[in-house]
Amino acid sequence: MRISTDRIIIVGAGMGALYAALKLAPRPVVMISPEPLGDGASSAWAQGGVAAAMDAADSPKNHAEDTVSAGAGTVDAEVAAMVTDEARRHILDLTRLGTPFDRTEDGGYVLSREAAHSFARVVRVKGDQAGAEIMAALIDQVRQTPSIQVLEGTLATDLEVTDGRVTGVTLCESDEGRSAPVTLSGPAVLLAGGGSGGLYALTTNPHRIRGQVIGMAARVGAVISDAEFVQFHPTAMDVGEDPAPLATEALRGEGAVLINKHDERFMTEVHPDAELAPRDVVARAIFAQVQAGNRPMLDTREALGAAIKTQFPSVADYCARNGIDPAREPIPVAPAAHYHMGGIATDTQGRASLPGLWVCGEASSTGLHGANRLASNGLLEALVYARICADGIAAATPEHTQAAPVAIPFQPGGTPPAPEAVDELRQCMTRDVGVVRDRAGLIRALTTIARLEDAHGDSPSFLNMCATATLIAAGALMREESRGAHERADFPEPLPGAGERSHQTLTQAQKVRAVVTKELT
Repeated sequence: MRISTDRIIIVGAGMGALYAALKLAPRPVVMISPEPLGDGASSAWAQGGVAAAMDAADSPKNHAEDTVSAGAGTVDAEVAAMVTDEARRHILDLTRLGTPFDRTEDGGYVLSREAAHSFARVVRVKGDQAGAEIMAALIDQVRQTPSIQVLEGTLATDLEVTDGRVTGVTLCESDEGRSAPVTLSGPAVLLAGGGSGGLYALTTNPHRIRGQVIGMAARVGAVISDAEFVQFHPTAMDVGEDPAPLATEALRGEGAVLINKHDERFMTEVHPDAELAPRDVVARAIFAQVQAGNRPMLDTREALGAAIKTQFPSVADYCARNGIDPAREPIPVAPAAHYHMGGIATDTQGRASLPGLWVCGEASSTGLHGANRLASNGLLEALVYARICADGIAAATPEHTQAAPVAIPFQPGGTPPAPEAVDELRQCMTRDVGVVRDRAGLIRALTTIARLEDAHGDSPSFLNMCATATLIAAGALMREESRGAHERADFPEPLPGAGERSHQTLTQAQKVRAVVTKELT
């Protein structure tokens, strides 16, 4: 079945999707949201905040320099300059839209320092609730905007391409039973459906964020950039939950330290910035402690004491439900897949390689993050590129201010991913494409992905997961160096000279997979 609409189609319901929908008003849009609005989006789980040079002593130039430095040689410096220059404007805009940012007594913004930032420049809400509070403010605005329709409980599984141009999306119901596919065609498609962290068994991402949006674009030929660069947050709470609760980096910004079961503070021997070293450095150090059986922990006792319960209420709640009192005992931590620096390649206008397709947020690869995202730049990028994409779509499509609501008559049918296949894929990614990689493990991963894909190819959602997993593993295999978040045990040093970004299509990655998997047959 095929339905047409004059509404702009936005896949996703996180911060980038909401902000773009508001920026497109009064042009009619329809948002595709698998969960009730506000649930299931990584944006709502972001604890740290939004990075912006708000201090008079700071500047966008300093912020851009920190972004380039953290990115380990593969940041697009022009993109970094553009994004950081817009940061302050978006903080003020979010304030106008109702976001209750933490403020000082004189009315300024409370600013935190996080890893690899040279200034305190992370704007927070209620300590560790920035994502949830910004989302709440945007959702309130969206619900008051008549041009925005939200299709809740609806999942995008495929892109429609006509004569080389993206013209729509294939949808189904997002519940476990799924439904027969329905194609919705529209004047433009914006993908803002998140990253890939949930492809890993140990992750901080919501369960729906498993690379489906990136895979959906890859399966119709979109170029994917920097797929191998997956950021592992150093301090996910190691308490057996899936997803793992996050102990925000802002805790270390407030003076919390990393210790092991021997009560040894180990980061001072690893990097001059100790706990505030770039995330990839801290993640590998914690991973080494885990591998050695040393039980790494985050110690907030001296830095925050009982104040953690009021200054960081989300972390305090996570601790409480796991029987931990952070004022009296350290928090066990381990690295977990957190953010995908790679994604669908976009230009500075947010356009993908396929006409008719725009991308913003974690699903995109703009060149801002390089090999290692600077802390709290993720939400900033989503906001900046949501505005850019909205402007570009408005300029490229007919001007409409009226459009009928979309009504989709879903019918029974469809094939959801097999839970056992998803579980095996996630375990494979954590084991073989995780914090530290090598050729043997990556070939083993590609072989496993190919087998799972062949056995469960009747589920479009699972094919999207396998496509993204293939791109990550093939990219990691082809990059024979260690750079940023990509660590190869068999190639422990970066290649000399400036780093280079990677670009591949799914067809190219599958060819790599076909060649190397023969080594195991």
